Amino acid sequence: MAYKISDACIACGACAEACPVEAIKEGDGKYEIDADKCIECGACADACPVEAPAAE
Repeated sequence: MAYKISDACIACGACAEACPVEAIKEGDGKYEIDADKCIECGACADACPVEAPAAE
């Protein structure tokens, strides 16, 4: 399943920079992952300082 970013997101952008398929964009107050583009690699979760991205 695609990763999803929780409300713990601090909108730092680390996840978006780490995403190899550019599936993460800035949303309203937090970043959002496009489930259709997500390849479930976990790069976003590894880069996040607050562990906001997680597999659904």
